[in-house]
Amino acid sequence: SIYLAALLGNGLIITAVACDHHLHTPMYFFLLSLSLLDLGSISVTVPKSMANSLWDTRAISYWECAAQVFLLAFFFSTEYSVLTVMAYDRYVAICKPLHYGTVMSSRACVKMAAAAWATGFLYGLLHTANTFSIPLCQGNVVEQFFCEIPQIFKLSCSDFHLRELGVVVISACLVFGCFVFIVLSYVQIFTVVLRIPSEQGQHKAFSMCLPHLAVFSLFISTGLFAYLKPPSLSSPALDLVMAVLYAVVPPAMNPLIYSMRNKELKDALRKLVQWIQCQHQ
Repeated sequence: SIYLAALLGNGLIITAVACDHHLHTPMYFFLLSLSLLDLGSISVTVPKSMANSLWDTRAISYWECAAQVFLLAFFFSTEYSVLTVMAYDRYVAICKPLHYGTVMSSRACVKMAAAAWATGFLYGLLHTANTFSIPLCQGNVVEQFFCEIPQIFKLSCSDFHLRELGVVVISACLVFGCFVFIVLSYVQIFTVVLRIPSEQGQHKAFSMCLPHLAVFSLFISTGLFAYLKPPSLSSPALDLVMAVLYAVVPPAMNPLIYSMRNKELKDALRKLVQWIQCQHQ
């Protein structure tokens, strides 16, 4: 049900943004990119898990497992980069509105999106190469419904801590750098918004920012808790719940969060649904 909701919600947003010329702006361009990433990330894990459930098996091949690790690292890191770019887009729109058309030109948006996707690709390669370059000899059972990196490390029979530490340091630097950038952007955004004299102007500005802030908070909080929780709290049941929270729930919730307070998007979605109904009639 969650997977179908994610497919429907993200699919509607992608179609609405692509088809409605009123939504051909930088904000919706990055929202379309975010929806594509959400579709990709949830499609890496859930369909395989559903197929295994239907066929009453828990098997996954070595290369399928490697593909899952690469694609998940790729989609998650790219999504984080896109969320960072979206924070910059909101900052320019609210704090420097007269320069918005120049700073966020079509060429600049394409370059930023390309940089985000390229960074995610390199990050995915780094994690996959690091994970599968270690010998695995502690059995072949991954205690998760997909190939999760910490669970694969448990199967290692070599001292991989130094190599793992290097990747963790690189990841922490990237995550912390983007996090600080987003926080500083929103500090400046809210400082400007609170100075707007009209209540209507403040409401419009908050409506532009709150969905992105909510999506970012959901994405970062579930991921951080899943990977940074104390080992004493670790158990198969809790690990499963946390994996669902960071890998399955956000892609399904993001379309709902973005459409709740966004009048332009709701109007476009309403037109799209009406058009679909007319075609079926």
